[in-house]
Amino acid sequence: MIISSYDPRALHQAFGIGMSDVEGLGVGAGWGRVAPGRASAGHQHDETEFFVIVAGQGEFVVDGNRHPAGPGVLALFEPFESHVLENTGDTDLVFLTQYWRDPVRALKSAGNEERLAFGDRPVFVFSTPPTPNGDLHLGHLSGPYLGADAFVRFQRMNGTEAWHLTGSDDYQSYVVGAARQEGREPAETAAHYGAEIARTLALMDIMPDQFTVTDADPGYPDGLRDFFSRVVDSGWVTVTERDALFDAESGRYLYEVDVKGGCPGCGRGTSGNICEECGEPNTVVDLAEPRSTGSAAEPRRAPLARWSLPLHMFRDEVTAHHSLGRVPSRLRELGERLFARPDLDIPISHPSSWGVAPAETDVDGQVIWVWPEMSYGFLHGIQELGQRLGKGWKAAAPEQDWKIVHFFGYDNSFYHSVLYPVLYRLAHPDWQPDIDYHVNEFYLLEGEKFSTSRRHAIWGKEILNRDSVDAVRYFLSRTRPEGERTNFRRAAFEAALDDTLIGTWQEWLHDLGARVTKRYDGQAPDAGNWTPEHSAFLARLGARLAAVTGSLRADGFSLNQAAAELDGLIEDTLRFSRQEARTAQTAGWQDEARTAIALELAAARLLAHIATPVMPRFAGRLATALGLPEPTEWPDTVELVAPGSEIRLGDTVFFKPFPEPDGRPASDAPQERKR
Repeated sequence: MIISSYDPRALHQAFGIGMSDVEGLGVGAGWGRVAPGRASAGHQHDETEFFVIVAGQGEFVVDGNRHPAGPGVLALFEPFESHVLENTGDTDLVFLTQYWRDPVRALKSAGNEERLAFGDRPVFVFSTPPTPNGDLHLGHLSGPYLGADAFVRFQRMNGTEAWHLTGSDDYQSYVVGAARQEGREPAETAAHYGAEIARTLALMDIMPDQFTVTDADPGYPDGLRDFFSRVVDSGWVTVTERDALFDAESGRYLYEVDVKGGCPGCGRGTSGNICEECGEPNTVVDLAEPRSTGSAAEPRRAPLARWSLPLHMFRDEVTAHHSLGRVPSRLRELGERLFARPDLDIPISHPSSWGVAPAETDVDGQVIWVWPEMSYGFLHGIQELGQRLGKGWKAAAPEQDWKIVHFFGYDNSFYHSVLYPVLYRLAHPDWQPDIDYHVNEFYLLEGEKFSTSRRHAIWGKEILNRDSVDAVRYFLSRTRPEGERTNFRRAAFEAALDDTLIGTWQEWLHDLGARVTKRYDGQAPDAGNWTPEHSAFLARLGARLAAVTGSLRADGFSLNQAAAELDGLIEDTLRFSRQEARTAQTAGWQDEARTAIALELAAARLLAHIATPVMPRFAGRLATALGLPEPTEWPDTVELVAPGSEIRLGDTVFFKPFPEPDGRPASDAPQERKR
């Protein structure tokens, strides 16, 4: 017999609360206590676990949903369910827990669609607003914009209320630099390139649901000032005088685009404030051998009062945030590296005439730094989207059921995954933002970085048109830099178009169409007798469906893997087709032959559905050629094409060779966009 009683003296700290062990039960067990106003750290694990509430009042927060927790309540958590126990009362919340490993249950839970779905929560998917100092090139398009677009398309096919939001990041100092070079005002430069960016996204079949133009939105400045004032009112952001750099000849304040030097973190060359190589911020004065881009003279160092945030004080808050959602190890490692510094004081205002000045008058001639500004911009985008949809979403009152998903390049990682969670904590202390992060590395062009400022790029408008867009989306999906830097080579793209999409995909579809026309008068045959090879191929198609689904789900999202699985589906089908061809026209095996054709058509039907997030135009044309409506729902199984359906695969052109520059067809991409 084992008797265990709750003893507060035996508690030790674990998961942010008091815990003690109960030994000898054959499974893990323990007593727990959550103090008033506190909560356990969000976490998930492979064990199955249950809590029994003994005393106190609180709430369970499970994958973003809240449930009451009071005496006599038992809650069981499946493996990998993120869970938090929050004390909402004024006395200790006491519970008993038991947990154990069940490998079968864990594997089932890892792929459980219901657990991984967002339910009825609104999902706001952001691609980092591009800087309107130039148009979009393939390096931009391959990362946040294609990623967010495909993510939203997949989620909508699964019934999720998901929206893609972005805009133009007008108040960047890089806009000022471009305007200076072009001899016009920053507002003109931002408006010009912002419009070009929106047109390029449309050419890529990326039509955001919300496109915020910050300098043209009349409500944006006041909303931003309110957000900044909330941050200031927290008491953590104060006017602090520290050294800054100035151009020795003009006296111009130096930051971002106007200064270069060695990164204090990794030692590589960088511009002011952020290092693209290691992702760490700098304060400009800590650059090694800094130099102004405006003159050859050594920059002058002098004290300057700016609004400043002691970011090093928020290690625990950032770590807790990183435990909630999808935070790749690349970002968690960056956070650990940053908080190893003894201090990390970040100026969040800078002297400039371009941007939004704070409501506070403690310093003159300064604007809210554009990177902290962006944290508000995301909330503002949600509010603007909500106004059009008839939703009551407010930037000043973010809601707990909001699910936010960010797509960005690694050079933006510090801002998104470290700075913004702290700013949200200060501005909205009662809001615990649930954010997933998807980060891409640099996409190289012929071995060197794409660069807007150096014009080393293949611009979207150079390569995108109605015939090439799906080929571009496919190739960028296949090669985008998800875990490491990758390289775009024009020859490789054209080879993928000619050899893979035209020479393999299209050739198979045309050949299948010709066989259906020749043997079944252009109509889909019904399946006849099935052989073991037929049922094995059907199972193989099911495995490909599961693999593509897994590569597009929120937890394992990877366009590299999704595109590879599409290729794998074609390879499987071609192998099956070659094997079945040996008896395809043998009189005694006609029932088996039509089963084989029906299965190839099933593969084409499956391809039309699962290619939709990556290659929407191709998917729509393929569905039409199979006598099907445009795919709008994600399949949960493999289905045959209805017998008797008219099949027009043979005369449908899915891909065309990329033309020479002087023979490029005009684009007919839609030009409307939502703001």
